[in-house]
Amino acid sequence: MTPQETLQRWIDEAQRIVFFGGAGVSTESGIPDFRSQDGLYNQKYDYPPETILSHSFFKHHPDVFYRFYRDRVLALDAKPNAAHRKLAELEAAGKLSGIITQNIDGLHQKAGSQKVYELHGSVWRNYCTRCRKPYPVERIAREEGIPHCGDCGGLIRPDVVLYEEALDGRMIEASLRLLAAADLVIVGGTSLVVYPAAGLLDAYRGNRLVMINRTATPRDGAADLILRESIGQVLGAIQLH
Repeated sequence: MTPQETLQRWIDEAQRIVFFGGAGVSTESGIPDFRSQDGLYNQKYDYPPETILSHSFFKHHPDVFYRFYRDRVLALDAKPNAAHRKLAELEAAGKLSGIITQNIDGLHQKAGSQKVYELHGSVWRNYCTRCRKPYPVERIAREEGIPHCGDCGGLIRPDVVLYEEALDGRMIEASLRLLAAADLVIVGGTSLVVYPAAGLLDAYRGNRLVMINRTATPRDGAADLILRESIGQVLGAIQLH
């Protein structure tokens, strides 16, 4: 039995699938991965991307942050790919319990998924740092310079977890409960080197842990099935019976 056939059988038999994904899920939608050869980390800027996307840099250099953010992070016209669409189908069929994502692009929701746990927030939500008034992403995208609140004049920021900031505790707890109850966990498009997100997988105690990633990860030794192929092709080929 091929790895693809094994994955199909496991999905057929499962009732509580959890998908754990990272940037590689969205690269097939044209959104660059941070760490791939063509990703944000390997492009040339005055500052490294991980510096620009940090809490302290945002606080002290919001003008540079927003130039980079609009130019390299926002991808509002990106469309869901085959992986996003298949996961939405699995949820609609009652087989997928939820998606835990490190991505901030909202493509899972665009594809129709409802149970999405966004560990690092979303570019689609923004708020005033002073009065907490919410703002749509279009307000950020269409302006130049630093966006300020129309009510109080405070600085508007995206509802994303920047470097140096902690993940939301409630989101972590909900993700841990989801993984602990899963009968099949599919990990895709993530290098599994960013903590504490990568450590959440320890909550899964089952024996059907699937890795779909083009390159090796530190957790491959714990995997029960590994596919080194395009995640869009792998999940796109899954049939719902």
